[in-house]
Amino acid sequence: MKKKLLSLLSLVMVFTIIISGCSGNNKSNVNNAANAGNGTEATQGQDAKPVEVSVFAVQESGIDIPTNKFTQFAADKFNIKFDWEINPSDGAKEKRQISLASGDYPDAYLLTAYIDEFSQADVLKYGKQGVLIPLNDLIDQYAPNIKKAMEESPEMKTLYTAPDGNIYGLGAYTECFHCSYPNKMWINTEWLKKLNMEMPKTTEEFKAMLTAFKTKDPNGNGKADEVPLSGSTEDFGVRIVPYLMNSFVYDDDRNYLNLQDGKVVSAAITPEWKEGLTYIRSLYTEGLIDPGAFTQNAEAFKKIGENADAEILGAGAGMHPAIFINIDPGNTRSAHYNPLAPLTGPSGISYATHDAGGVSPGAKFAITNKASKEAQIALIQMVDYMYTPEGQTNAASGMKGIDWEDPAPGDVALGEGVTPVVKTIPMKEGEAPRNAGWSGMGHFYMPKEYRDTWVQGTDIYASDGYERRLYDASLLYQGHEPKELFPLWSIWIDPSEIDEASMLQTNLRNYIEQNELQFITGNKDLNKDWDAYVKGLQDLKLDRYLEILQKAYDSSVK
Repeated sequence: MKKKLLSLLSLVMVFTIIISGCSGNNKSNVNNAANAGNGTEATQGQDAKPVEVSVFAVQESGIDIPTNKFTQFAADKFNIKFDWEINPSDGAKEKRQISLASGDYPDAYLLTAYIDEFSQADVLKYGKQGVLIPLNDLIDQYAPNIKKAMEESPEMKTLYTAPDGNIYGLGAYTECFHCSYPNKMWINTEWLKKLNMEMPKTTEEFKAMLTAFKTKDPNGNGKADEVPLSGSTEDFGVRIVPYLMNSFVYDDDRNYLNLQDGKVVSAAITPEWKEGLTYIRSLYTEGLIDPGAFTQNAEAFKKIGENADAEILGAGAGMHPAIFINIDPGNTRSAHYNPLAPLTGPSGISYATHDAGGVSPGAKFAITNKASKEAQIALIQMVDYMYTPEGQTNAASGMKGIDWEDPAPGDVALGEGVTPVVKTIPMKEGEAPRNAGWSGMGHFYMPKEYRDTWVQGTDIYASDGYERRLYDASLLYQGHEPKELFPLWSIWIDPSEIDEASMLQTNLRNYIEQNELQFITGNKDLNKDWDAYVKGLQDLKLDRYLEILQKAYDSSVK
């Protein structure tokens, strides 16, 4: 699962982090990059001996941390002599846990949110043990940018403040707009033109479109080789069920939880869930869904979109189309796939899965009790710099003048009406990795306001306009989320109940997804077997799971 998640995120990073990073809520510093370093200089004099700091870090592809240009920049700016404990992505989390268990751990951990960060349970455990030190006083005294960000985005302070009031670590606060609506549907609009059809608006119109894709030879090769609808099983944002289920009941595509008048409930036992499965079952029965969508990996899904003999894919589920189609310049097929807004179901329901869009609980940066006071100050000042637009860009995307530059006259920012601030310097063909930034290790504070200042091409089908393509697609989904969303990613579960909640979460999710597939494919009958399915959830202690989450939610609200 870790490799599946990483492969999906790697695709996303290519088109989001390079272009802008991700997010947070820097409301006043966004257009002030020139003065971004204010308040973040090292406290030692220029002639002072460098502060020695040992750091556990994860080395991503194309980056050599010791010789990295941002490493050198940070060392000079904050008078640090780094002693790096470098780890490859594979096995990094295990090595981190071994170092903590053995007591032979460094002054600090600099991790990546999508590989090996501390979970909330880890943060609480090692914070209570005194291994991870509270950052509250350090932030108050030496980190004006972090302090200001938390004042302007109080939800971020809540996210990283443990129940005991301490901040034991900081994560990646990234408000990636297009990532926050992951379950999109992309339609072959060239086929719609050939069939003289409009984009569907309801579930029945969607079914009629898929039927036409299957029976009317839209690719014109005289063969019944069209695949009306396909997807993948490789983690978040690529499965077909959530998009379709959202026309009946809200599907969060993770834990199947809803919030109703402040009460945590399961969507997967409702009559609406059963109705949604009945609809999806009808699509499957009529051969409108690729059976492989429930078993295939991302590579197999892309082979359908990239089929060499003929264009055969009618509709593809995915956070972005590069999951199933090559978007490189010269591939005209890419422009055929355009986003479909959320469908309206028979009861007027039209939801879209929505989450924090990259906001990460837990911690990717933490200081241990091994760090000297001088090391603690230097480390928090370095991270504080990354809470400025300039610092965040240099750390995550590469140094100014190497990976980015000031915009030129006529350049257009991603956000409508926003003044452009950062322009990516494209890699040249055959150019070696520039090794000028930390990539995921440098992700800390990237608000939508920050992301919107990045220059982006205006042709959404060109390689330099891909982020705008995803941004525009997400506008179709914006506002379709329920008024109440259960924020599972940000609540703090009672430490005494974390292990129990984790076990229940895994068992319930597996059971729901296994039965979901059996109902859709007909291995179970929705009429005869539904009651037994619901009883099975109760036997797996669904009520106890909801009780734990309700307690955590109520505490967070208070």
